[in-house]
Amino acid sequence: MPHSPEDIEKARRIPDTPQTRAPAYRLAVDDLDFLTRDELRPVRLQLELMKPELILQERGIRSTVVMFGGARIPEPGKEAWAARNEEQKRNLENLSGYYEQARSFARIVSAYSATTYSREMVIVTGGGPGVMEAGNRGAADVDAPSIGLNVVLPHEQVPNNFVTPGLCFNFHYFAIRKMHFLMRAKAIAFFPGGFGTMDELFESLTLIQTGRMEAMPLLLFGRQFWEKVIDFKELARQGTIAPGDPDLFHCVDSAEEGWNIIRNHYRLD
Repeated sequence: MPHSPEDIEKARRIPDTPQTRAPAYRLAVDDLDFLTRDELRPVRLQLELMKPELILQERGIRSTVVMFGGARIPEPGKEAWAARNEEQKRNLENLSGYYEQARSFARIVSAYSATTYSREMVIVTGGGPGVMEAGNRGAADVDAPSIGLNVVLPHEQVPNNFVTPGLCFNFHYFAIRKMHFLMRAKAIAFFPGGFGTMDELFESLTLIQTGRMEAMPLLLFGRQFWEKVIDFKELARQGTIAPGDPDLFHCVDSAEEGWNIIRNHYRLD
């Protein structure tokens, strides 16, 4: 039986007639108007899940270390492009040290990953700027592959230059992107960030808290930042989380401290 690409090519070489120009005549697999109908959403969800999955399988990638953090945090010495006023500019530039910390952490993890033929603990980020760029850049520093899971957004999300090109994906559905972040995760590192980072943090905590995801190292980089923006102890005092729930994560202040928690958790040499 001919493969679909061959049939698509044959269908495009047919005579031009009123019948062949009609949308009804297009092969379903070659009909973008049909594939983007609301009724085809379940099919698109499946395709968006399967495409990265098959590519990651083909590359032999078994596990990942996920890095989340603010897209607005600049590289040290560079201007905070997203600042809306002088106070935000100062604050973001004061957070720029986390860019280097994220880069260093990714470099350490990727150096270990290289000893496993880059199939274990491959760095994965959201593929964009800021902390995401630092994560992919740290992997590139040691010539290791890294993954970028970009998403279509109104204003940003051009892939950063350090994502391995063959592992740079683009998503329409946030839900499927979230699944790919966690499907292979062996550890998750959270650097200072905004709504997106908080969303991923609380979703990961909820999945582990409820037993829907295996417990793994959850690293919050920047103790002072996290203790200031989220009072986990107060949540426990109020009774809205269990007294032991703050033990689901670790606050760390250096790349080496974060890596040691991962290494001890998995008893790595």
